[in-house]
Amino acid sequence: MRPATGAVISLRGAALCYGERVLWQDLDLDVRPGEFLAVLGPNGSGKTSFVRALLGQRQLSAGTLTVLGRPPGRGGQDIGYVPQQGTLSAHAMLRARDLVRFGIDGHRFGHRPSAGAVRRRVDEVLEAVGAAACADVPVGLLSGGERQRVRIGQALATDPRILLCDEPLLSLDLRHQRAVTELVDARRRSHGTAVVFVTHEINPVLGLVDRVLYLARGGFRIGTPDEVLTSESLSRLYGTRVDVIRVRDRITVVGVPDEVAQPPHRHRLPHGVRP
Repeated sequence: MRPATGAVISLRGAALCYGERVLWQDLDLDVRPGEFLAVLGPNGSGKTSFVRALLGQRQLSAGTLTVLGRPPGRGGQDIGYVPQQGTLSAHAMLRARDLVRFGIDGHRFGHRPSAGAVRRRVDEVLEAVGAAACADVPVGLLSGGERQRVRIGQALATDPRILLCDEPLLSLDLRHQRAVTELVDARRRSHGTAVVFVTHEINPVLGLVDRVLYLARGGFRIGTPDEVLTSESLSRLYGTRVDVIRVRDRITVVGVPDEVAQPPHRHRLPHGVRP
C-alpha cells in the first residue's frame, strides 16, 4: 500500500521487536490532519515505543515510516510532544514560563526570535491552556493538573501539525483529566492538528476519539472505538476470552491476560525483521 494523500503519519509493513519478542508487526496506518488516534494496550505492548518511533528515537525493525512526508526525527517545530509525567529534578525550580519558552527556542540554532516576541508568545500559550496564573511559579510547586497544562503549552508553543501525547492523564483526577483532554481536543479542532494519544484508560477520551490503535500480544487492531473495543475483536487479539462491558458512556474490559507477569510472548520473526 502507498501512503494516503494528505496523511501526516504513514506506516507500511511496520514492525518493532526487542530481541525475539515482537511488539507489533505488519502495521499499515495513516493518520490525517485533525484526526484523534488513541493508542491503547497493556504494559509492555509497545505504546511508548510507538511514540518513540514517531519521534525518530527508535528505529523500526521492519517496514517504513514517514512523518510529514519525511523520515521520523526531522519534524522539528511541526511536532509537539507531551511526555509521561516523571521526576522533576532537572526542571523543578524552572518557572512555568521558562518551560514553555524551551518549547519555542530551546531546540533552535542560529537565528532566534527576539526576547519580546518570545515573551509575548509564552504569555499567549499559557493563557490558551489556562495556566496564566502559574506563569512565574516553579514547576516543582505545581499540581499534577497544572503541570500537564504547562506541558501541553510547551508542546503547542510552535503551532505543531502533530501532537504526540504519552500517557498525559497518569496520576490526574477526573477533573484534571477532563481539562487536559479538552485542551488537546480544542487544539486539533481549531488548527487541524493530528493527535496521537497514548493512554491506559479510554473513557476520558472516548467521546473525542476518531480511531483506536490497540496493541497487544504482538498484534494490533485498528478502527473506530465501536469496531475495536468489542468482546469479539479483543478476544481474537488476545487469543482468549475477553469481555467488553458498556454501561452508558463507559467501557470496561474484563479478562485481559496479565502479560507483564508472563514470560515474553514469542513470535516467529517475519522475513526482513531486525531484532
